[in-house]
Amino acid sequence: MSFKSIHFIGICGTAMGAVAAALKDSGFQVSGSDESVYPPMSTFLEGKGITIMAGYRPENLAHKPDLIVVGNAISRGNEELEAVLEQKLYYLSLPETLKQFFLRGKHNLVVTGTHGKTTTTSMLAWIFEHAAKNPSYMIGGLPKNLPQGCTIREGSRHFILEGDEYDTAFFDKRSKFLHYLPELLIINNIEFDHADIFDSLEAIKLSFRRLVNVVPRNGMIVYNEDDANARDVVSQSLAPVTSVGCSPNAAIQIQNARYHADRSEWSLKGLGDFSLPMIGEINIRNASMAIAAAHFYQIPIPVIQEALRRFEGVRRRQEIRGEVGGVTLIDDFGHHPTAMKQTFEALRHRFPKRRLLAIFEPRSNTTRRSVFQHDLPQALAQADMVFMSQVYQLEKIAPEFRLDPDRVIADLHARKIPAYYESGVEAIVAQVQKQVAPGDVIVVFSNGGFGGIHQKLLTALDR
Repeated sequence: MSFKSIHFIGICGTAMGAVAAALKDSGFQVSGSDESVYPPMSTFLEGKGITIMAGYRPENLAHKPDLIVVGNAISRGNEELEAVLEQKLYYLSLPETLKQFFLRGKHNLVVTGTHGKTTTTSMLAWIFEHAAKNPSYMIGGLPKNLPQGCTIREGSRHFILEGDEYDTAFFDKRSKFLHYLPELLIINNIEFDHADIFDSLEAIKLSFRRLVNVVPRNGMIVYNEDDANARDVVSQSLAPVTSVGCSPNAAIQIQNARYHADRSEWSLKGLGDFSLPMIGEINIRNASMAIAAAHFYQIPIPVIQEALRRFEGVRRRQEIRGEVGGVTLIDDFGHHPTAMKQTFEALRHRFPKRRLLAIFEPRSNTTRRSVFQHDLPQALAQADMVFMSQVYQLEKIAPEFRLDPDRVIADLHARKIPAYYESGVEAIVAQVQKQVAPGDVIVVFSNGGFGGIHQKLLTALDR
């Protein structure tokens, strides 16, 4: 089928906008609609000559585009989508669009796992960038070494993608990563998450097994030897596999890990010594996965070593947002108990002997539910003091499935951890002001904006 005009429903998402711009650069007529039209994405798209329509309306389709790209956030009941279905227009999901227009015939490196996807993908893309490989990449975050989270380059041979196990679109409930044609696949780890989509860990593992099953025999799978679920899903792979981990069974063994206030150092058996200006075992593992993948594509080890020494991290991953009155404020995207534990471990290395205060917003589709009722207190107990907000959009979760914040607080009190449950951001800020002292480190865990709490805390601390 021949396409000339392409219309994006939900065009202002990071990946949607990047793909729309790349298609415009390739000569297609591109338009789009969104209910959230504001800079910087709106000005970026307008600079490309792309028409953006505010709001979702059937009349946005009056020009009869040849192809409609439907964003993951678009669901039935959206008036523009309903018009697409009623007029029987041709539509694809964003992952399908990527596959059809950009991924076929390319060397696609797909990074997956419950934890560390964004950081590992950012490291890998930066290594390829530093090695002058001119990669395309799609990352679910903002790497500080790269100009943006998603870049599609004309003529690029390598495409590095963060492979999400979340579903593809309202009409395709398969995981997004099944569309990405992986030549090299990284599996960092596998745990239960996305309780709104998967009903068990086995359901998640089934999706990963399907992904493993589409890696070609001339490709490669790099997996975490220390993760039993990762070992399990690759056990029947027809593609070559190699393992990374601390276990002596790992083909690429992590050895002699050392942590300093400003960096981590370690060795990889057979590959050499490495240094990274990030702290914690999780970041050593992320980097080691990226090293193994880059080595498969014959990037010289000295180039990889230099790239990692210069890696600046990813926004919202242990990111220092400010220091006021001797108090350091950290922003972290962590919203799964395991990820939170790993962040606490890293911060203990980074800020030894300083009191650690944690602020947590239950916002993800899993942490809003009772799935982690027992795991969350265990994770938060790594802090010296905890402040917890009410569950985000509590009314959208059936009462019998909701996380009970009062029980989380009670469990923390039973562990002798001072803990406070506050209904809103202003109340949390006021309570923190009462409890904080010079020298404290505050870490805010949320996968959303959390009502602008970071700036409100900095302003309150400054007062």
